[in-house]
Amino acid sequence: MITAIVAHDLNRLIGGGNDLLWHLPDDLKHFKAKTLGKPIIMGRRTFDSVGRALPKRSNIVITRKTDWSANKVTVVSSLEAAIATAQSIDQDVWIVGGGEIYRLALPYCHALEITVIDAAYQGDTWFPSYDEGFVEVSRAHHPADDHHAVAFDFIRLERRD
Repeated sequence: MITAIVAHDLNRLIGGGNDLLWHLPDDLKHFKAKTLGKPIIMGRRTFDSVGRALPKRSNIVITRKTDWSANKVTVVSSLEAAIATAQSIDQDVWIVGGGEIYRLALPYCHALEITVIDAAYQGDTWFPSYDEGFVEVSRAHHPADDHHAVAFDFIRLERRD
């Protein structure tokens, strides 16, 4: 199963200046719990913003730069190669960004794990529209608290048959 995991604001904004625009510790825990031990696929700019391979996961980075490499990363030149590489490791594959990779991968996704942040930010990178083709199967609300400046919802959507 190929699943995209993302946090976006009310307008599907996912970042700005090659960085996240919010800090939500429980969303980071959610991301870790879902992706730990699994292959994750990301673009090079997303990898650069993270700054390292995420531990205890098979990190697969898509880039057009033929001379690019990083420690503990498998480098591929296309989404199709990334998916094939990931599925040779585990059938549960996670797409983790960024905007261009999400746009390319959405047609391949069986499910979406989305954190919808109850706020609107300014930025330059959006998650593609997913209103068509997916149905919500679960939702859990997380209120704002001492560690989270804004409320958010964890939503799982699955592709319609």
